[in-house]
Amino acid sequence: MSDERDGGRRLSTQEAARVLGVKPATVYAYVSRGQLSSRRDPAGRGSSFDAAEVEALARRSRREAAAPAGELSVRTALTLIEPDRYYFRGVDAVALASEYRYEEVAEWLWTGTVARGARFTAPPEALAAARRAVAALPAHGGPIDRLRVAVAAAAVADPLRFDLSEEAVLGSARCLIPTLVGALPAVGAAPWAGDGRIARQLWSRLTAEEPDPDALAVLDLALALLVDHDLAASTLAVRVAASARAHPYAAVSAGLGALEGPLHGAAGRLAHRMLVEVLEQGGAAPVVAEYLRAGRRVPGLGHRLYRGEDPRARALFARLEGLEQAAPALGAAREVAAVMARQGGLHANVDLALAVLTVSCGMPAEAGETVFAVARTAGWMAHALEEYQERPLRMRPSGQYHGPRPPQPMP
Repeated sequence: MSDERDGGRRLSTQEAARVLGVKPATVYAYVSRGQLSSRRDPAGRGSSFDAAEVEALARRSRREAAAPAGELSVRTALTLIEPDRYYFRGVDAVALASEYRYEEVAEWLWTGTVARGARFTAPPEALAAARRAVAALPAHGGPIDRLRVAVAAAAVADPLRFDLSEEAVLGSARCLIPTLVGALPAVGAAPWAGDGRIARQLWSRLTAEEPDPDALAVLDLALALLVDHDLAASTLAVRVAASARAHPYAAVSAGLGALEGPLHGAAGRLAHRMLVEVLEQGGAAPVVAEYLRAGRRVPGLGHRLYRGEDPRARALFARLEGLEQAAPALGAAREVAAVMARQGGLHANVDLALAVLTVSCGMPAEAGETVFAVARTAGWMAHALEEYQERPLRMRPSGQYHGPRPPQPMP
């Protein structure tokens, strides 16, 4: 019989089994796997279960049963991608990023509310630990190396990292992002201490040039546009880690590990170098010809999820047109796209637009990777938050064994 003592409706084992559509023994199997919590009845009548928890598990089970056979389907309320647009929680992402700063877009993705004037602050202990760890790396370390080390150091400095409640994870997210930025070595003048904007803090880690308001606004727009993009490889890695109930810092580390692969995170660096070549040679045709002759893919073009131009690239190009110093690199990017247009079906993507920004503002080739990783950390945290609400260890596909059939002789 249902029990409503202690403020919440509770179900008997039989009632929980009926809600879940399983046998009573399976209910206890859910308990042993950590999918349900139980409480022993003080009168010795067996166990009782929180009704809301049972109903949530039933909903998750129905969703997973409805997924196509043999296909890993991840239900998310964060990002929807259509052939020529994408949305954050149902709101046009380009419009949102054009109206709100990066921190405010991150808050929207995390909570579904916009916190006007949101500021993220790095805890002094975590920031000091991250800076010491990054400073100990060899000078030739790349941006992802530095960020991975900074995440690990920040995690050790956070005694609450194993608390996976929504409030605790949100607190970790708001602290981790400024810690990552603050741990990177500064190459420009340190920003005014009162300016806590992530874009302003990051600027001084990317270039020695003074930021004019328009250029800083483009960097902030890039961060906001790149917050999330559905289940990219790095985001899936984050969700797998979160499914195993790894703490949020470890989940972000998984994302950074996937991002370091040449097929996911390196495109911005390659596009930057290509634009520099085009500017040095005075035209795109010879550079594109050399790429094709060497059998290399021309970077910054094409995206498997969009039929036309990447909407993130379109938004950045439009804003870059207002930057006087961006004109040469913007012209080079347009020329590359025009030369490649004869192949058909290839349009500029966000990596090419990001390269225009990094070339124009005196940033190094790897700056695009840094911008991408810092921006996407907010999205990874949002996906970790979602995954913590799902059944643990649900992302466990079955292997299709193709080795020799047993029994085989002992080697």
